[in-house]
Amino acid sequence: MKKIVDHDSKKNVRRNSFLLVLTALIWGIAFVAQSAGGDAVGPYTFNCIRSMIGGIVLLPVIRILDRLHLTKDETPHTQQDKRLLALGGIACGVALAAASNLQQMGLYLGSSAGKAGFLTACYIVIVPVLGLFFHKKSGWNIWAGIAAAVAGLYLLCIDGSFKIQFSDFLLLLCALIFAVHIMLIDYFAVRVDGVRMACIQFIVSGLISAVPMFLVDMKHSMEGILEWMPALTVADAWIPILYAGVLSCGVGYTLQIIGQQGVNPTIASLLMSLESVFSVLAGWVILGEALSGREILGCVMIFGAVILAQLPVRT
Repeated sequence: MKKIVDHDSKKNVRRNSFLLVLTALIWGIAFVAQSAGGDAVGPYTFNCIRSMIGGIVLLPVIRILDRLHLTKDETPHTQQDKRLLALGGIACGVALAAASNLQQMGLYLGSSAGKAGFLTACYIVIVPVLGLFFHKKSGWNIWAGIAAAVAGLYLLCIDGSFKIQFSDFLLLLCALIFAVHIMLIDYFAVRVDGVRMACIQFIVSGLISAVPMFLVDMKHSMEGILEWMPALTVADAWIPILYAGVLSCGVGYTLQIIGQQGVNPTIASLLMSLESVFSVLAGWVILGEALSGREILGCVMIFGAVILAQLPVRT
């Protein structure tokens, strides 16, 4: 019986690891959409609308899953279950909104996209450190994988000199909060319905993002609102918004919540760091951008780090 349970557990981990890689692929391709959407309507408007769309898209999904009785075990029945679900959704939503908007602020204040990608992905170093406080130990292979991944990300994202500025500090703070977001999901995902929690997360994130949208993008004035509105009437602006809202938020972050169940959060963070690799590959395939030898080496190192972290060793 124990062997059957262990086999099923390993099978679930492999399946969930695949879901996290799929999440990284969706986010990597969405990077092009995020850049275009933020430029078209404003960074905070983009965050607000895509989060709200992500939440709205999941409402019929929840209803369909309930009718098919696919969420019977996770559906909240008691008041305690509902409170735990609300707490998880709100906590994850606050963390997601803070991290996403800090990232946008870092870009707005002058950090390059490459440096932003590198500094944000530093959550792969922070997650195992936070994990130590929750008695989640990592083997030598995982720490070696983290070192290789950071080196690979540097080669992939940074071209030229590297100096820390205030905007970069905001991105490091963003990485810290993304690490907290991963740990929150690790805690709540096995206790509540993941799709419902994702829905609440996006609504909360969208409502919070509406504040900097009004203060910055709308310039907190009627004149600013009138200047802001025409951008939303352009069809080209809605293509990246819908892609990011439906796929990056609605599908990607939901897959993250489901995929993290039973997966060591440190390994999960390494798998999701493939987002940087997929974004470069998407630029190569979709936009015809050339890959330098340095970038190819960085991709190989990150892939190698992920494989190394999967090796079975004693912690």
